[in-house]
Amino acid sequence: MSATALSSARRVVVKVGSALLVDRKTGLKQDWLAALVDDICALTKGGAEVMVVSSGAIALGRTILGLSGPQLKLEESQAAASVGQIALASAWSRELARHDAVSGQVLVTLGDTEERRRYLNVRATISTLFKLNAVPVINENDTVATSEIRYGDNDRLAARMATMMSADLLVLLSDIDGLYTSPPDTVENASFILHVEQITPEIEAMAGAARSELSRGGMRTKLDAGKIATAAGTAMIIASGTRLNPLAAINKGERFTYFAPSAQPVKGYKTWIAGNLEPAGRLVVDAGAAAALASGKSLLPAGVKSVSGAFTRGDTVAIVTTDSREVARGLVAYDASDAVKIAGLKTSAIAGVLGYEARGAMVHRDDLVMSRTGGRSKVETGRAGE
Repeated sequence: MSATALSSARRVVVKVGSALLVDRKTGLKQDWLAALVDDICALTKGGAEVMVVSSGAIALGRTILGLSGPQLKLEESQAAASVGQIALASAWSRELARHDAVSGQVLVTLGDTEERRRYLNVRATISTLFKLNAVPVINENDTVATSEIRYGDNDRLAARMATMMSADLLVLLSDIDGLYTSPPDTVENASFILHVEQITPEIEAMAGAARSELSRGGMRTKLDAGKIATAAGTAMIIASGTRLNPLAAINKGERFTYFAPSAQPVKGYKTWIAGNLEPAGRLVVDAGAAAALASGKSLLPAGVKSVSGAFTRGDTVAIVTTDSREVARGLVAYDASDAVKIAGLKTSAIAGVLGYEARGAMVHRDDLVMSRTGGRSKVETGRAGE
């Protein structure tokens, strides 16, 4: 895959990891940030709209506050974020100002993308920033987020932002230059993958753990991000950010892994459904129901074998097969308590069980999105170190 994916993209989301931006001992890596902003402004001057998802608030704040140790308490993390976010936003604003560019800070929580009204609100704000020629700089609002209500990583947040804004390309800058068949720091003969046509279970099995104490994610979260982005028609690149001017390096042909967008992307309202990060429940379906969904049908209660989760009507649920393979996501038409009662029943029997006239579908096809899975992924590979 050539670097034209970046040079030709009209709307780009760039995700920056904490380990790239912050040194635990010295704080912000000023020279690196300046070089990245040079790259970003080169893209905007070429006509592209660029949005940045920037990690680093907690890492920077803990350095400023002198908080040591591998693990912070929740209240310490939130305090570090409140201090670090001010410093981080100032750094982005200062560097963009060198190019006469304006930055706009957008802090989000999980609910801002999972709840439809708030999702539309965020989208409108960022759209307006683009119209005003500002560069949106987004981060999770770690000052209020807890383990129960957080993304937990900015890879998936970046993918959610990319699909929200119908971006052409998502670039994940990391401390690794792309996807390998196995973790290259532990497997000597790992092969580098240049191009991924589709993220299959085979591809997901190649993911390793996070490579740095400053990183919450790892290759696993990057592949999760890839599934969200590519399903909505956004291409994705994983590239090394450890060098100066990492975006310029991509344009010059330095190695990266390219993930192709779906040829039949989810659009509009269904983009929000497909990108939902934390389904409220799971519906396990039989083979007949899975086949019916694949042919464009709604999910009827008769095809549901079991129900789990504490969801209410209108929540997003994952629809999985008996071997735990997710085949779709959709907005459920029943509360969990009623869904449990009618699972496996024919439509004609539902009213007698629930005591009211039933809806025909557990998940209607208009509120349902098929997952982009199945088959073997076509990949291009090369040896590590080539």
